[in-house]
Amino acid sequence: QVQLLESGGGSVQAGGSLRLSCAASGDTSRRTCMGWFRQSPGKERERVVITYTNGGPTRFGDSVQGRFSISQDGDTLHLQMNALQPEDTAMYYCAAGSKKIGCSMVPGGYDYWGQGTQVTVSS
Repeated sequence: QVQLLESGGGSVQAGGSLRLSCAASGDTSRRTCMGWFRQSPGKERERVVITYTNGGPTRFGDSVQGRFSISQDGDTLHLQMNALQPEDTAMYYCAAGSKKIGCSMVPGGYDYWGQGTQVTVSS
């Protein structure tokens, strides 16, 4: 089993920054891929970023490319969000799963999810 604990959400004005963290624990073989997804009311869950936990490419969603970055500190994955815009407002979820051919780019490819942390960006 894998446990994911997110922290760092909150409210910020447009142009501001937030840093989310996801502390992972449990079976490392089941979390060779990790990522952040987000979902706002009435919309499908979308990829923010996915990464290979033991090295490999990182894939950002088009809407956050150039503004968001990730870093890994042991078992904790950090998401640095800069130049936030109102359209970034969503519940952000940390996800983990096993690498198959590669790390999945879609939510269905992940077996473990955190409880979510809300990010609200006001204009």
